[in-house]
Amino acid sequence: MFLTPSDRLSRIKPSPSSVARARVLELMQQGRQILDLTIGEPDFDTPGHVKAAGISAIERGDTKYTGAAGTIELRRAIAGKLERENGLRFEPAQIFVGAGAKQVLHNAFAATLNAGDEVIIPAPYWVSYPDMVLLSDGVPVVVPTSVDNSYKLTPSELEAAITPRTRWVILNSPNNPTGVSYTRAERRALADVILRHDGVWLITDDIYEHFHYDSGRSISPVEAAPELIDRTLIVNGVSKSYAMTGWRIGYGAGPAALINLMVTLQSQTTSCVSSISQAAAVQALNGPQDFVAQCVAEFKERRDLAMSILNTVHLLRCVTPSGAFYIFPSCAGVIGKRTPAGRVIETDFDFSMYLLEEVSVAVLDGAAYGMSPSIRLSFATSIDIVKTACLRIKEACEALT
Repeated sequence: MFLTPSDRLSRIKPSPSSVARARVLELMQQGRQILDLTIGEPDFDTPGHVKAAGISAIERGDTKYTGAAGTIELRRAIAGKLERENGLRFEPAQIFVGAGAKQVLHNAFAATLNAGDEVIIPAPYWVSYPDMVLLSDGVPVVVPTSVDNSYKLTPSELEAAITPRTRWVILNSPNNPTGVSYTRAERRALADVILRHDGVWLITDDIYEHFHYDSGRSISPVEAAPELIDRTLIVNGVSKSYAMTGWRIGYGAGPAALINLMVTLQSQTTSCVSSISQAAAVQALNGPQDFVAQCVAEFKERRDLAMSILNTVHLLRCVTPSGAFYIFPSCAGVIGKRTPAGRVIETDFDFSMYLLEEVSVAVLDGAAYGMSPSIRLSFATSIDIVKTACLRIKEACEALT
């Protein structure tokens, strides 16, 4: 007899970005030269001093279980980072270490949601948010934003979405997939809405915090509204800023009562995160930070080059990303157009497949991010690939009739 999947699993689907990546790799293995703009991780190597810290942990025997919340050394390093960079004070007991920011988010939902509880998710959104909510018996309440407002949630849109069942609001800034960032004033205005509703908490996903290309820096909501700190979970990690995606270290900082719930869940699932990765993360946070600045400078150069080309494509409408390493063009202008082969482009998925098949450029369709018709391009790859791929996209658009 075939094993029947649980009802819980039937609510979710595989990550679209993982599926797309698998398809790109499959085509590459067949000999196709694909320019891959689906990548969601920095193309740089982990800094040498961070790798050395991991090797040193192995050599001195730091290869045992740690506490479920993470090592005290790492939680102190995280607390130090939050105070040094964000002006926020947390005790180690208010910090949780997970296997990437994704597990931190999952544990927060699994530890706090009951059937029917609602989580407000502005669209476009990171592909995993709705499925993680569904996996924890919650209800994702997707609130579409507008390209005319640079894909930012407004206070009135947030207010209209809140109901007595609302438990969480998720804000991701700089955003994946749009790259847009909220200003301090915009964050304050959204925080004021949440503060008017006692039972509503905020998750601020700050994983792209350091990838900020305009003046100033990315501001956390609790910096803009300190009185919200008792109802906020800050989610971050070392994956993006230090090119450590495979090390799987994310963290959450919030009220101790919430952190304790997440730790209890962790104690009965993964037990803890790799002790070796935790040692490396301590060095990433406490060590030299010049690597981060170098990465940001290179990403800004790539962004500027990509935008200089894409802004000349009249069928696409782009909002200049102020952070992260993604561009999210609206492709409404290509819908209904015909390819040179005579096929009609009816959806953004059709357009992404057209780019893949005709000019060997891999992008992700906006439907995966809750906003169609759009595509997501990542510039977390070499500047030569970024330039060539954007020129090919322009060529492909000009070939439509």
